[in-house]
Amino acid sequence: MAHHVAEQPLGRFLTVADAAEVLAVDVEAVHALIMSGELPAMRVGDRGPWRIERTQLELFIEMQYEAARREVVWNEGEFANVIEFSGIRQQGPRAVD
Repeated sequence: MAHHVAEQPLGRFLTVADAAEVLAVDVEAVHALIMSGELPAMRVGDRGPWRIERTQLELFIEMQYEAARREVVWNEGEFANVIEFSGIRQQGPRAVD
């Protein structure tokens, strides 16, 4: 019978490799996000390794979901029928109350 070793929970700060695993991308993609400023990170020491705070990564993920949601809503609006927004029906204008 095989025993599974329970994974240790990650701490407050993640390595670039940890963040890449969470996002299911490669390490280079995480480095690019850090260099662009999209993903806040800090260096340990002057030239030390990058570390990403777990809460910042979670916030980044939430922001990406929100950006995707807004894009979908925008694209749906772009293809909407202008007549639907004008209040004019196909049969003619609505009666005024």
